[in-house]
Amino acid sequence: MKLKSIFASTVAAVALSSAAMAADVKVGFVYVGPVGDGGWTYEHEQGRLAVEKHFGDRVETIFQESVPEGADSERVMTQMALQGADLIFTTSFGYMDPTINVAKKFPKVKFEHATGYKRADNVSTYSARFYEGRAVQGHIAGKMTKTNKIGYIGSFPIPEVIRGINSAYVHAKKANPNVEFNIVWAYTWFDPAKEADAAKALIEQGADVILQHTDSTAPQAAAQEAGNVITFGQASDMADYGPMPRVSSIIDNWAPYYIARTQAVLDGTWTSTDTWDGIGPGMVGIGEISSAVPADVKAEAEALRDALASGEYHAFTGPINKQDGSAWLAEGETADDGTLAGMSFYVEGLTGSIPQ
Repeated sequence: MKLKSIFASTVAAVALSSAAMAADVKVGFVYVGPVGDGGWTYEHEQGRLAVEKHFGDRVETIFQESVPEGADSERVMTQMALQGADLIFTTSFGYMDPTINVAKKFPKVKFEHATGYKRADNVSTYSARFYEGRAVQGHIAGKMTKTNKIGYIGSFPIPEVIRGINSAYVHAKKANPNVEFNIVWAYTWFDPAKEADAAKALIEQGADVILQHTDSTAPQAAAQEAGNVITFGQASDMADYGPMPRVSSIIDNWAPYYIARTQAVLDGTWTSTDTWDGIGPGMVGIGEISSAVPADVKAEAEALRDALASGEYHAFTGPINKQDGSAWLAEGETADDGTLAGMSFYVEGLTGSIPQ
């Protein structure tokens, strides 16, 4: 009897210990690329790690990397919900409909979808005003190009990417009226081989500045190999390629948002919201401007960054026409968020058409 009593006490103690150690909240992350991509997914992973560090044992996180957009992502989200996730961050535009579909099946689970626009009672949306960072990059690009040809690697022709192209072009053109943009669509977020080929093609066509809205460092490597071509880090600093070819970067800082939304679940205060923050709130960072950039250009770029951060200046301030010459923004008029969120047109001066 005594041995049975000791055994029962031990089992009870282990059970109590396990209960005490169980996390209060489980948070899942679905990634479109590998965590080591050096860009978009890498920064989301830094946000996840920040959640773990901030909350300790109170929060358990799980993640799945390199999840294709479409049916595969729906399967992964479903598995996370079945594993007991209370909150799931889905971190790519193409996860939008799968997120909505899975959320309907798991109404008690909270979902957060990055860069999309479809919401539900248990689905929030969040994104960053990357176009503010593109304005700074455009200014530097316009000032530094010697061939007046700037190449841009687009991922998919969605509003987020089109906004960035337009913002970069508007500010490059302000800095240098002679600039031309050549846009290559890679139709991928992360494919180093395709991204490298796109960069090489643009360089062969005379571009001495390459901007990208794709996630790998392959364009940086291609520019480094070519020599005398400048680039900008995308989503992450990509500082390993500094001071040339990478002369600055857009850095996505997701950690504060992920911590705040996890805290809301812990507190029971989570509600469906739409968040779109930029340089001012710190969701968009401008990476260090390297020594390869002339001092006066660096000062101008930093002043532009600060004006965007304070709200003194809006990246889309008229006069700006659409590509077909029709009026869009009058002198001093700024773009409204609704138009920007659904942007499906190029501004005047850009050549070529947006793929449908």
